[in-house]
Amino acid sequence: MKLIQPLVWGCLLCAGLGNAAGTLQKPNIIIYFADDISARELPIYGSTVWSKPERGDTSDPALRAVTPVLDKMATDGCWIKTAWAACVCNPSRAMMMSGRYAYQTKWWNNKDKGFGPDETGKVNGTWPVYQSSPLLLGHIAQQSGYGTYWAGKTQMAGSWEKHGFDEGCFTPGNLENKDNPFTDFKHEYKKVDGKRVPVCKDTGKVCDTYLQHGWYWYPHVKLLNHPSSKESIEWWPNTPESKENYGLHTYGPDVELQFTFDFMDRKQKEGKPFFIYHTTHLGHAGWDWFEPVKNGQSWVGTPKIKWDGKKYTRTEPKVTGDKGVYNTHGTVTEPGMHSHLNYIDYQLWQYRQKLDKMGVADNTVIIFAADNGTGGYGKNSGEKQKGCHVPMIIYAPGMTKHGEQDVLACVADVLPTLADLTGFEIPADYKIDGESLVPFLYTDQPEHRDWIYAQRGPEQLIRGKKVLKDGRDNWFDVSQHHNDLISFDEIKNWGAVSEAHRDEREELLELLPQYDLYYDEYNAPGVDHEPKSRPKYSRKRSEQSAKVQAVPVKKKKPASPQAGKSKEAFCALKKVEMGKKGKTYVQVKVEKLFDQMDANNDGLATREEQKAYYARKGK
Repeated sequence: MKLIQPLVWGCLLCAGLGNAAGTLQKPNIIIYFADDISARELPIYGSTVWSKPERGDTSDPALRAVTPVLDKMATDGCWIKTAWAACVCNPSRAMMMSGRYAYQTKWWNNKDKGFGPDETGKVNGTWPVYQSSPLLLGHIAQQSGYGTYWAGKTQMAGSWEKHGFDEGCFTPGNLENKDNPFTDFKHEYKKVDGKRVPVCKDTGKVCDTYLQHGWYWYPHVKLLNHPSSKESIEWWPNTPESKENYGLHTYGPDVELQFTFDFMDRKQKEGKPFFIYHTTHLGHAGWDWFEPVKNGQSWVGTPKIKWDGKKYTRTEPKVTGDKGVYNTHGTVTEPGMHSHLNYIDYQLWQYRQKLDKMGVADNTVIIFAADNGTGGYGKNSGEKQKGCHVPMIIYAPGMTKHGEQDVLACVADVLPTLADLTGFEIPADYKIDGESLVPFLYTDQPEHRDWIYAQRGPEQLIRGKKVLKDGRDNWFDVSQHHNDLISFDEIKNWGAVSEAHRDEREELLELLPQYDLYYDEYNAPGVDHEPKSRPKYSRKRSEQSAKVQAVPVKKKKPASPQAGKSKEAFCALKKVEMGKKGKTYVQVKVEKLFDQMDANNDGLATREEQKAYYARKGK
């Protein structure tokens, strides 16, 4: 970070994030992190297939989202063609917040997380991410002088107050919060015919779903440190006015945005930049309290909205009824992923309108992404990249990149990007796995990173520009685009693909062992805990990757990092390599090796000369 900071800040000044005196104004930053949305669901990604309301695939244009605001952000800003998250929610949110993969956070899967000490030093359960990773997104922004706000879902173990956010609006927070007096849109466990089952408190009937509280309509809302609150954390509505206006028509995502905008206004009055971490529920299926029999667990309908080519208008919801029988009077959309994405587009339009009104649109960075693949298609799947391929759109003033960017990125990259944007220097001894996007976004740098990685328990997924290994240890050729973004050809005969494909495979395989700690270092360091049960995975403790081992590949000696070096530099680097590889060159003196490679005696060992040398030797 020490070396890149001057470059980064110089780029940002050139981008126009400065004042008349030529000093840098820290940009406001908004991260809008959607829930369970694959890249294929967004029109900008051009997939010929997307999700239908009852789940499964469709190509019906009537069920396609219409996202004019996201489309414009993606063209005026940029969109990353291949961005990865983890395969499911909790590990992905840990990755986003920490900039680290699961081998560091120990958040392997939703119900598969390592134990570790909490802030008191006691080991009582899941290791909180703020304990494994004391520099989270919120901490970096706070320490850089930002006002920090967290809106939406949490699903992060431990205390909300320890994640680096000044305030928050959560819908809902934790399921153990059962004392909400304002809404009965929630489930509770009861014994029915001797079995413990979820029962809807609104109807008193057994529900064919998992235990949940309402986060869309008539929502559960908790506030963190709001000026109107009497306690640091309390239920909303919390004032006479809000209690009067709260009801069946109240929509959770609207409440989140209302409090977020209030926070932005207050920070502007204080002269502080703001950092918004908006983790919306939109994209996640929920229990349809209005149509429990017809729809059950679904992408619940949203308030109706309309785009006229320039602006959105929203129909004020009207809902009447009780105990599972409700009338929405034509003010709520049909269920479906397309309805959720349309409302996300509306919310991002609201953000942009708000920024324009505040006069800070030219000094605000917006990052849109999602935590994992769509439910019923990719969520928690280790197949190909179904679970981890998510949308990523970045809209910021002064970027050199616009439109489609055929590069690799992952949600772990957001934390170092935030650090560069805020001027925060990550300590040299603090290990992160993400790579800042700022040099790519603000310079002529053509690529971002060479590979991306995800994990699902012990299953490891990794891809480069040419090949992908999925969680089932199958390999795929990803060098060609496919219209559905997923129909990659499986590689079964490595002799039938290019040398570049084989080389990249070897490079990716060399990376995996350092992250492969699920069975050996499952918990926080020093903690001995064996979970009562683990989810079923394709890879067991006793197994190496049988399919990988079974594929014979003739190892070729690639052109080394010393290509084009002088004799002195070549020998120095080769000696370092000998120290790492032991027997590789133990029979060959490096100076003699250089002389044999330098065929034209020009004092340089070029890449072509090295390749020719190894070809002569049959290596």
